[in-house]
Amino acid sequence: MSRVGKVERTTRESSVYVEIDLDGTGQVEISTGVPFYDHMLTAFGVHGSFDLIVRATGDTHIDAHHSVEDIAIVLGQALREALGDKKGIRRFGDCWIPMDETLAHAAVDVSGRPYTVHKGEPEQFNSFVIGGNYPFVLNRHVFESLAFHAQIALHVRVEYGRDPHHIAEAEYKAIARALRVATEPDPRVAGVPSTKGVL
Repeated sequence: MSRVGKVERTTRESSVYVEIDLDGTGQVEISTGVPFYDHMLTAFGVHGSFDLIVRATGDTHIDAHHSVEDIAIVLGQALREALGDKKGIRRFGDCWIPMDETLAHAAVDVSGRPYTVHKGEPEQFNSFVIGGNYPFVLNRHVFESLAFHAQIALHVRVEYGRDPHHIAEAEYKAIARALRVATEPDPRVAGVPSTKGVL
């Protein structure tokens, strides 16, 4: 069974197309108009072993915010579509990612109940712009939008770190690896992994 999600969304602020294959091999094609976000989504696809296409244009001449958030919305919707009825998956996943001086953790429940907890990013970086194009503060917007539209519970925390680039990258990679585990087929599960019988 194919587990592919394809979603397109156009507003006055952005035009976004996302395609994700949960059973891919980490082949990515990313073009967002925000270079550091390209880097993060590339890491997301590669380390999640998802085949991922993201094509977006937007009003980045104003700010990266609209494009970054809108892409996260569409990525969440595509992930939800790809998951289908969620039969036979592991459902839960987590991952620790060390990146030089940084340590980040993500835990996910493909629950159908959207929730986000995001903790530990050093507040002094809230006004920092990574690479001159990606405001560090957008991390939370991305994670919240992804979780809400994918209908997953997502907990992300930074244990420590001093480089904004490393912190963001460790978070994205941790989320990708946690999702990889949670969405993988579990040979011991035939139906939906829930006592309710539905996710």
